[in-house]
Amino acid sequence: MNFTEMWSGTNDAKNTQTDGGKTRDEKVAPNDVLEELRRRYDLRPLTKLEDGTKIQNMPNGVYGFSLCDVPSLSAKRDNTFPLEIHKKHDGIVYYVGYASNEDIAKYLTHQKQFHILMYPHARETTASLLEIPVAFIAKCESRPFRDDYLFDLYVTDIPESPD
Repeated sequence: MNFTEMWSGTNDAKNTQTDGGKTRDEKVAPNDVLEELRRRYDLRPLTKLEDGTKIQNMPNGVYGFSLCDVPSLSAKRDNTFPLEIHKKHDGIVYYVGYASNEDIAKYLTHQKQFHILMYPHARETTASLLEIPVAFIAKCESRPFRDDYLFDLYVTDIPESPD
């Protein structure tokens, strides 16, 4: 399976009026697309007993939630662990989230030294699902963004696949 394959959400985002009368980029939830990705790779959620286990001690074929540096996985997404992480059956660990088509194109065309802004939930301008190996990320920074989080992933170089 080519890890650069991109999934696109098809749910329509809606702009809503805030109290100040301004529109804001409202979160959308294409959970069916994310669930399909989990099913496609036969990933199971963490059990309660596995909650908090270091990623290197996790079995392959699981998904959970963590922070940028992926020290351990949590079974539940919350404000402490907002970023979805997949550890596939080949042992490769991926960040999974939503990004703009422009940012995804940087990744798919193997550009060098670029940023990807990733969100844990789809939004109108970032409705495409992306999974990128943690090993490709030189630096990950997270910060609160409205009622969600934003992850700034800095990629220095993407290794060419040996075909």
